[in-house]
Amino acid sequence: MSRRLPWLIAGVAAAVLGVLLVTGRARAGHPDPRPGITAELVLPPAAVPNTAGSVEAYAAARAVPQVLDGLYCHCDCARHSGHRSLLTCFESAHGGCCAICMGEAVLAQQMTARGDAIDAIRRAVDAQFGS
Repeated sequence: MSRRLPWLIAGVAAAVLGVLLVTGRARAGHPDPRPGITAELVLPPAAVPNTAGSVEAYAAARAVPQVLDGLYCHCDCARHSGHRSLLTCFESAHGGCCAICMGEAVLAQQMTARGDAIDAIRRAVDAQFGS
């Protein structure tokens, strides 16, 4: 039995990983917000893409950068564009061309304005934009 135990453990781990990958639950978690993060790198208003909702989304990123820095972006740009957090989306034109990025940013700003904590914002973002 002792020879089979490592193989049994490896098999169970592989099965769990397979289920997580198939259901989409292996996605990265929300990053920890960096202390002292600012909106310094968020595109200025003159550089924001001319798309519906982008002005509001970039304004949200400038208003609550510390919150956006603690949110995972559900468009999966961490995988395809190397983004660290939702805030990173607004440091380029990407944030203004993606409905998910814009929606998450505006939701985060609205919830922050109501006084909601980061954990509640994360749950709301996951519920609305996660798969």
